[in-house]
Amino acid sequence: MRIGELAAIAGVTTRAVRHYHRIGLLPEPPRQPNGYREYSLRDAAELARLRRLTELGLSLDEVKDVLANDAGRDLVEILTELDADLARQEDAIRQRRARLRQLLEQAERTGRLPAEAPVSPELAAVFEDMARTSALLPGPEPAMAAKERQLLALLETGSPDGDRGWLKVLVHTLGAGPEAMRRAYDVYARLDELADAAEDDPRVEQTARAVAESIPDAALRAMGIPDRGVAKDENGFLDAFFEDHSPAQAAAIRRAIVLLRERAG
Repeated sequence: MRIGELAAIAGVTTRAVRHYHRIGLLPEPPRQPNGYREYSLRDAAELARLRRLTELGLSLDEVKDVLANDAGRDLVEILTELDADLARQEDAIRQRRARLRQLLEQAERTGRLPAEAPVSPELAAVFEDMARTSALLPGPEPAMAAKERQLLALLETGSPDGDRGWLKVLVHTLGAGPEAMRRAYDVYARLDELADAAEDDPRVEQTARAVAESIPDAALRAMGIPDRGVAKDENGFLDAFFEDHSPAQAAAIRRAIVLLRERAG
C-alpha cells in the first residue's frame, strides 16, 4: 500500500507518517523500482500503535522509549507517571471550575463583578460589603476606596502565602460589620479631602490619627510595623505607593505609620 493508504488505515495524516520516519519512530521501507514506497500491514499495525500511545498523552520521546523496550516495563512505568500527571491536572481543573462557579455566582448575586476581579472569595466578600456601603452614601464613592481595592487585590496576588497574615487580618477587619466599613469609608473621605491640600494642612494630622485608629491591635501585630521609620523598600513598592497619592495624602499615611509604631511600643 502507498503512504496515503497507510495513513488512512491508521487514521493519521501523511504528514504525520513522514514525521515519524524523520524522527525514527516508524521504519521507512525502501523505494520500489517504480519510485514509490510500499507499506505492509505490519507497518500499518505499528503506525496504529503509535497513534494509540500518543492519544494516551505520551510524548513522542516517551513513545520512542516504549518502542525500544520489548519487555514493556517502560510502558508500565510511563503510563503510571502519566496517570498521576492526569490526576493532578484533573484536580487543578476542578479547583479552577470551582473558582469560576464562585465568580459566576457573585456576578449573578450582585449584577456585575468588581473591576478588580477575579480575587479570592474572602476579598470578594469585602468588596461586596464596600459596594453596599458605597450605595448608601449621599454622593459618589471616595476615590480612595477604589485605590484600597486595587491595593488589596495587588497585595493578595503578589504576596507569598507566608506573608499574607496581616492582609487576612485587614480583610477580616473590613468585613467585621457595617460599623467597621463605615469607619473605613470615613477614612477614605478624609483622605480624599487632602487631594489638593498642602502637606502642612492641619487635616493631615487629623487624618493620620483617623487612619491609625482604624487599624485594630490584631492587624497592627500582624503588620509588623518596624521600630524606626517605614519598612525598607526592597522592590520600589513603597515609592510607587506614595507617588500614587498627593503630597498631603502621603504625609498623612506616613504620619499614621509613625503613630502605629508608637502604639505598637
